[in-house]
Amino acid sequence: MTRGTAVPDTVTLHVPFRFVKRGGRKEMHLPEGATHSRQTDNALVKALARAFRWKRMLESGDFTTIAELAEREGLAPSYMTRVLRLTLLAPDIVEAILDGKQGPEVTLARVLEPFPVEWEAQCLDMIARRG
Repeated sequence: MTRGTAVPDTVTLHVPFRFVKRGGRKEMHLPEGATHSRQTDNALVKALARAFRWKRMLESGDFTTIAELAEREGLAPSYMTRVLRLTLLAPDIVEAILDGKQGPEVTLARVLEPFPVEWEAQCLDMIARRG
């Protein structure tokens, strides 16, 4: 356009993306190859923080059992046990979650499901869950 050209009333911009529900929220997914900034999953980060905090409380002797700690926190012991299991995640998976670089298949619901204890197997398990 030049200065003498009239500005059109409507400009159409095509941006390819789709919305996907993830953890009760809608998330925008860009096409393959598109660059986008990563966002940390606050629910995952909070669960990791709670897990490591609870682990420290148990190891310090402040609480002798998971049931005792769960009662203090007002939670079901079964839920606390599932969250505490997050302390067994491979360090690279934990780092990816904290940096917001985990794949879309790594959700709180999925990491609370049983996973292999061996770190290498965890990475393979996360890859197998994609899709």
